[in-house]
Parts: sequence; structure tokens; C-alpha cells
Amino acid sequence: MMRINKLMLAVIMLIGLGVTGISQAAVNPPVIDNKSCEQPKYPKASLMNEETGTVTLGFLIGVDGKVVESKVESTSGSKSLDKAALQALSLCKFKPGSKDGKVEQMWVKMDFVWKF
Repeated sequence: MMRINKLMLAVIMLIGLGVTGISQAAVNPPVIDNKSCEQPKYPKASLMNEETGTVTLGFLIGVDGKVVESKVESTSGSKSLDKAALQALSLCKFKPGSKDGKVEQMWVKMDFVWKF
């Protein structure tokens, strides 16, 4: 009986510490290589209209670090600013993301702030 109680206590302690045999994957998201591309250029019409804002972009990054797909997640309020940011940043290279140490294709979100 005493042996079973010690075993039960050990199992309860492991569960309390989060050791249940189910581990969470270590995920490292893709990281942009700032030297691989130019910063988006302000569209002339947006400059003349003094448009500013923050656009949130989503990029699907391949295992080679290149953008496979891109989209606007949240608009800056200006279609021309959104388009300029998406076109320019889609040309960037990234350090690919990984899951449990294995390089994988994955999405990453990025904000770009348009300001004077």
C-alpha cells in the first residue's frame, strides 16, 4: 500500500509540473533579413494627401526563406499605402521558421508604419 501511495504522489507531482507526456512544440517564427530588400517607398499621391497609418501584412515564408504568398491582414486605411508595403516587403528574404528544430513553411505577420 505504501509503495502505491509513493507512486501516485510521483505521478501527481509530474502532472503538476506539466510533465504529462504531451509536450508543446518549440516554434521559431520566420525573421526578416532587413538587408535583403528596400524599405517601401511612399506613393506620391499618398504623400500629397498626407496619408499615414499602419498596415499589418501576412507572409507565408517557404523553407528557402522566400515569400510564397502575401496578404493584407489589416489595412492602413489607404489602399495605395497597403499595396506599396505589400509589393516591397514581398521581395524580402527571411530566415525561415522552424518547429521542433525542423525548418517549415509558415505564416508570419508584420506591421509597417507609414509616417512623415
